[in-house]
Amino acid sequence: MKAIALVWCAVALYAQTGRPVIGIAGMSHESDSFNPAKTTLADFNWPQTIDPRKFLDEASRASTTVSGYVEGARLHSLELVPVVAVGATPKGPVTAEAFETISKEMIRRLKAAPKLDGVLMPLHGAMVVETHPHGDEELVRRVRAALPPSIPIVVTHDFHANVSPDTLKHCTALITYKENPHIDPKERGIQAARILAETVRGKVKPVQAIEKPPMIYNIVYQYTRREPLLPIVEESKRLERENPKILAVSVSGGYQYADVPFMGPSAIVVADNDPELARREAKRLSEMLWATRDRLVLNLPDAAAAVRQAMAETKFPVALIDMGDNIGGGSAGDSTFLLDELIKQKALGWVVTLADPAAVQYAAKQRIGGAFDLEVGGKTDEYHGKPVRVRGRVKSLHSGQYIETEVRHGGGRYHDLGLSAVIEAEGSTRDLQNILLLTTRRSSPNSLHQLISCGIYPTRQRILTVKGAIAPRAAYEPIAAKLIGVDTPGLTAVNPKRFTYTRVRRPLFGLE
Repeated sequence: MKAIALVWCAVALYAQTGRPVIGIAGMSHESDSFNPAKTTLADFNWPQTIDPRKFLDEASRASTTVSGYVEGARLHSLELVPVVAVGATPKGPVTAEAFETISKEMIRRLKAAPKLDGVLMPLHGAMVVETHPHGDEELVRRVRAALPPSIPIVVTHDFHANVSPDTLKHCTALITYKENPHIDPKERGIQAARILAETVRGKVKPVQAIEKPPMIYNIVYQYTRREPLLPIVEESKRLERENPKILAVSVSGGYQYADVPFMGPSAIVVADNDPELARREAKRLSEMLWATRDRLVLNLPDAAAAVRQAMAETKFPVALIDMGDNIGGGSAGDSTFLLDELIKQKALGWVVTLADPAAVQYAAKQRIGGAFDLEVGGKTDEYHGKPVRVRGRVKSLHSGQYIETEVRHGGGRYHDLGLSAVIEAEGSTRDLQNILLLTTRRSSPNSLHQLISCGIYPTRQRILTVKGAIAPRAAYEPIAAKLIGVDTPGLTAVNPKRFTYTRVRRPLFGLE
């Protein structure tokens, strides 16, 4: 309660400055409908207490959406009051208990505030709740219902949002990231703060429109720096730059692992008091997405073929993207398909990262320099392969904490793998070591410092395995001679025909 009291004292103090007071209320999660492991209150590190000064100071040093809110508040003379801002690593659907507990406390804190002029909501857009397929829509609906109609609400979503049309009915404006990898969250946060500031001061009257082409935009093709998405993203930027009546343009790729009615891409246009303009441009962008459908052909190697291809390359390192175990998409982080092939094919100079807390504890007991002989990985569920026997020695142990100073996917600065162990596996030479990095926590490989902080230098290795899809490219493209997407099994397998969808609208191109 002390931290909550600090928030409301801050509100009273800010109200005296004459600046609009803006609440920050967010609950962010990307939920894999096919993952049986539910996301609980503990995953959100709940309950959350907020020291406003510390929260905003830490945000200002990162490049997240909230970092953008902070910068936008400085540029547009807003006072920010963080109410609730929680998130959890992608996993299975959020439990009803977690959603109800957090949303009710969010509403309580918003209502308890002496005065708010507006609300910024940092959400993901692909949160699935046991009781609400579109969790973000339900959260925005509840916040809208709890506040006076005159208070504007601006929502920010991830690029992978499955935006439902009703979400737009409950907010003043909705913006999604433009880039994948997500290197623009801070920019979108600044944009959201500007729209809210101008709305509060009566300078603009946002109206918005959404169009959703009937398709899955497969994650393999959700790389916004190249065709087929690049020209569509560039068009969204051009519209914002050249038309003063357009406040925001969003083209989101959607998230194909959420079995929800409005799964798939969206085109959203926010205009200044011109609904016809918003509808026309949203429809045109949606048609641009639809026109690329015949180019979305899946043709990726399996694990065995990908390892053979990597071993045959002459320039290194080669990064193998383990798409079936995309941690950032909600999978286990302990898939063994590539590890098994690397060992079977006697590859040299590889790195594999697995989330395996039990194996970390085993390594810690052996101590640095001790022998390592254990089955690792494949322990979370039945979807990511069987445990693989690894023999070698414990090379080093690490706290797992590191900092990313560059703008990488998501814009996060502070990361924590938990206690981690580096294993030098059998078959290593002095120049080409086979390295297994075991971590306590699942962590998307969006930063090279995930490895470097543990004494692993990516450019000295031949084969790097990366559990993700598009997100790791921002970190790995600058150093990899080649990146190979791998069609591995798992809860984030790229072929949607591996899954049974029951809630999505039909027909959907790419699914039928």
